[in-house]
Amino acid sequence: MIENKTDIIPEPALRRMPWYLSYVTMLRERNVEFVSSTQIARELKVDSSQIAKDLSFLDIKGKTRIGYEVSLLERKLKEFLGFSRRHKAVIVGVGSLGSALMQDSGLMRYGLEIVAGFDVDPKLTGTMVHGLPVYHIDELEERLAALGAGIGILTVPVEHAQEMTDRLIEAGCNAIWNFTPFRICAPHNVVISNTSIYAHLAVMYNRMA
Repeated sequence: MIENKTDIIPEPALRRMPWYLSYVTMLRERNVEFVSSTQIARELKVDSSQIAKDLSFLDIKGKTRIGYEVSLLERKLKEFLGFSRRHKAVIVGVGSLGSALMQDSGLMRYGLEIVAGFDVDPKLTGTMVHGLPVYHIDELEERLAALGAGIGILTVPVEHAQEMTDRLIEAGCNAIWNFTPFRICAPHNVVISNTSIYAHLAVMYNRMA
C-alpha cells in the first residue's frame, strides 16, 4: 500500500514532491494531458532520473515517449502526500503568527483544517478569531478530543515551547508543527516538524553575505 511507503521514503524526496504537485496542477489547469520526467526536470531544475526515482514511490508508471498522465499524477501525489485527506489541528499561541495561520484558508487545499486556537490572553480567550473559537490553554486537555485534532501548531513564545509541547502530547496530539526557534523534545511516536522562520532567515542572511 502507498501509505506504508511513507515510512521508507527519504525526506528529501518528500520535500521535492510538493514541487511536482504544484507543477502538474498548473499543467492540468492548462488542459495538458501528459508530462514527462524530462519536462518536469527542465522546469524545476531537478535531475530527471531523480524525479523518476521519486515518482516510483507512487506506484505510477509513465507511458513510453509520452510520460505521465497529468490528472492521474496530480491525484496520486495528493493522496501520497496526505493532501487529499482532512487533518484537524489546533493553534497554541494566538499571536500575530498564530492568528495569520488561522486566517490562511489556503491550508485547507493541502488537507490542514485548523479548528480552534488556545491562548492565555483574556482579550482573546472566549472570542472568535477569523471565525474560529479561541479557548484558554487550561481547557486544552478537555477540548482537544472533542475537537478531533491530532496536530498541534506551536506559535508560543520560546520560553513556553517545551511546556506546551508536553501538554499537547499529553492531551492526545501525535504531531507538532513547531514554529518556535526552540528545539522541542518529544517521544519517538510523536512527529515533529520544525519551521523556524528565524533559522531560515539566518541561512538566507549567511548566504547573502
